[in-house]
Amino acid sequence: MSPKVADRRIRLLVAVFALAFGIAFLRAAWLQGVRASSFGRLATSQHSEDVTIPPARGTIYDRGGVQLAIGEQATTVYADPRLVRDPRREGAIAAAYLGLNPDRVAAELADRTLGFVYVQRKADAARAAKLERRHLPGLGFYPEERRFYPQAALAAQVLGYAGVDNHGLAGLELSLDKVLAGRPGRERQVKDASGEVIDTIRSQTERDGTDAYLTIDHTIQANAQAVLNQTVTRWQAKSATAIVLDPRSGAVLAMAVAPGFNANAYPRTWRGFQRNRAVTDTYEPGSTFKVVTVSGALSEQLVTPSSSFVLPSSMHVADRIIHDAEPRGTETMTVAQILARSSNVGAITLAQRLGSSALARWITRFGFGRPTGIDYPGESPGIVLPERRWSGSTIGNVPIGQGIAVTPIQMVSAYAAIANRGVWVRPHLVDHIGDGASAADRLAQGVPGGPGDAEERGARRDRHARGRARLPGGGEDRHRREGRP
Repeated sequence: MSPKVADRRIRLLVAVFALAFGIAFLRAAWLQGVRASSFGRLATSQHSEDVTIPPARGTIYDRGGVQLAIGEQATTVYADPRLVRDPRREGAIAAAYLGLNPDRVAAELADRTLGFVYVQRKADAARAAKLERRHLPGLGFYPEERRFYPQAALAAQVLGYAGVDNHGLAGLELSLDKVLAGRPGRERQVKDASGEVIDTIRSQTERDGTDAYLTIDHTIQANAQAVLNQTVTRWQAKSATAIVLDPRSGAVLAMAVAPGFNANAYPRTWRGFQRNRAVTDTYEPGSTFKVVTVSGALSEQLVTPSSSFVLPSSMHVADRIIHDAEPRGTETMTVAQILARSSNVGAITLAQRLGSSALARWITRFGFGRPTGIDYPGESPGIVLPERRWSGSTIGNVPIGQGIAVTPIQMVSAYAAIANRGVWVRPHLVDHIGDGASAADRLAQGVPGGPGDAEERGARRDRHARGRARLPGGGEDRHRREGRP
């Protein structure tokens, strides 16, 4: 080889090394300059990880301390498909222990494009423990809490339910979510090069949720639901609602809706069955609304319970003819008899004497046309036509509960006001939270924001209407007719 050729090869080799060095230098400068922060974060994430520690959700009790909604220990099973050696075999084993579809599990474990898949969220802890003892490659386990309703269908529409992430999705579980959920904790885990945790630094301790105590009595609730189910079956009704309310405190002792559902199976339940119709749905009250008309006439001192009226068999109101449900001739009835016998003609006669303005005012004072303020989400205000939009025939249908829509909780609150000597008290489902004062204590102390607040205290100060009337099914009772100011 001539010196000239050797020299050319040496220069070419130097140029190649210089080019390679330049490329490496530029690559290093780019990595250390432009990508330094992102690679730094990646390195930090590989050596440490921030982990959220979920708190235990508060328990919901009935008024006697019976558990209605609790947190139950569960285990979440997950997998890294890239570490699974035999997806079909491991999928079949996992499915057998957890009661899952083996083909679905095998397909998820075979997808090596994913680094994390759930095999089952919040699986039964005992079953998951047996599976964990098989030490299948690629499968992992961690404890979680799942919501469980030990009374199953008892007060299911009232309680609502919490989802897979333990957040309230409906009912009291939703409205009380901030109280029940608590505050999650956080900790930083330090890992070695293989990813194993070698140290834990706790930065914030979790705070468990607060327990809630309801006014519901599980025995009364169970009886109410049993009666409703029998009634629906007997009369082939689409639905039925029952409320048991303490008129003096406003405590709801039972709130039942039929058909019901098992709160533990809410994902498989039709949404219509989950709705608390006692609060969210309206209906035309019919003759049960006549008590408002009679109460208004008594309170305005236009009549007394013994005032008598000669009532024809029917009457014309604008373009309509009104008659009683049961055929009869012209008859004399007292106000007490009008109410006891549920006379349409008699109730409209009292309404005409009362006048549309006063009747509309008493409808409002009894709480119709606006929410009661019960501590339950999604309450309907009902449908009440403003007086300015009344027609000539309105005075012939509203006094007997037609052309108006109310909720069951509005109706029972109105009757409770009569039973409570004319004092309207806001209905409520939550007695107290944690160690806080009970609703009865708040009522006695007149604490604002709950039963016994300024609105109810004002009603007591304004009480003025008195009378004596024989209510259906009752004796001679002194009562006061009053709604909200």
